Amino acid sequence: MMPSTRAARTALHAFCACCALALACAGPSPDGGDPSSSDEDAPSASADGTSDLDRAGRLARLLSTIAADSMEGRRTGTRGAQLTARYLAAELARYGVEPGAPEGGFFQRVPLARVGASGGRLVLPSPDIDFDTVDAGALLTDEVNVVGLIRGSDPAVADKAVVIGAHFDHVGVGPPVAGDSIYNGADDDGTGTVAVLEIARDLASATPPRRTVVVLLSTAEESGLLGTRWYIRNPAVPLERTVADFQIEMIGRPDSLAGGFGRGWLTGYERTTMGDQLAEAGSPIVPDPRPEMRFFFRSDNLPFAMEGIPAHTLSSYNMHSDYHQPSDEVDVVDFEHMAVLVDAAVAAVRFLADGPTPRWKEGGRAGLPGG
Repeated sequence: MMPSTRAARTALHAFCACCALALACAGPSPDGGDPSSSDEDAPSASADGTSDLDRAGRLARLLSTIAADSMEGRRTGTRGAQLTARYLAAELARYGVEPGAPEGGFFQRVPLARVGASGGRLVLPSPDIDFDTVDAGALLTDEVNVVGLIRGSDPAVADKAVVIGAHFDHVGVGPPVAGDSIYNGADDDGTGTVAVLEIARDLASATPPRRTVVVLLSTAEESGLLGTRWYIRNPAVPLERTVADFQIEMIGRPDSLAGGFGRGWLTGYERTTMGDQLAEAGSPIVPDPRPEMRFFFRSDNLPFAMEGIPAHTLSSYNMHSDYHQPSDEVDVVDFEHMAVLVDAAVAAVRFLADGPTPRWKEGGRAGLPGG
């Protein structure tokens, strides 16, 4: 059982992070996907000491690494974000997940540039912005999505895909609050990121799914969903063969409006048949209790939905005040709640990969192109 006091939890999480950082220094390079290439600063996947951990313990180890102060808040364009990407790819490789970036390896390069006053806005290449005309100092050349594949086993549907995703970037270092200037983003969206790792781990070690599962850990969500928008332009599996997208965002604390411990909610639940199908299968995932917040339009499911793909985000965000604050730390994450919700997410992804495909309901595309 996890220690019950906050001080004990903090000490344990710090110990887990130090172990993950110190065990080995292998990490995939951004231009390849070879987990054996070295980087003395990169945290690495560790095969030691994890087999005896339960789900909550593994989640704590993973999150304590990517939300450590050494990752400097994982802001896109920083060393912390790049180290995080290396760590995520090394974990996927350790689980036996196949590299899935369209250009080969685990890393899908995402071309970005800083534009505007003081270079305050990140953008992708577009008809309006020719990167050949952008000052070289404004270009970000090392930003990546981390993409893996778990191949489908049923020849009738293996060419179809379900995408599971979360964004690993956060907002970096900012104005100090109570002496802390590192905005670690443990819940946002460290919890979603490590949940996706756990789902990939389970799927890769069990009976292969009928459909292919694309694991998408995206960058630059905080800058306008840019990593996912780039994936949409350059998918690992063509969009016309992508049947669903299941994102995970901020599941580190129970939400009383969703039913509390071990339960989560789905953005845009009423728009497609996905939520109803999961409910019929016994899932504890319920409709978004705060539709007025328009979360459906605020996460990485949106670019998929705009392409006509049934797409939703699982969350248990309870509107806590640590959102985008330095206080979004590992020591306030409820790993027992999170582990139960990840169990539900594993079952949901397995259902999407093996069962009937979700469909848009009448009026479900309201607010979207063609809706």
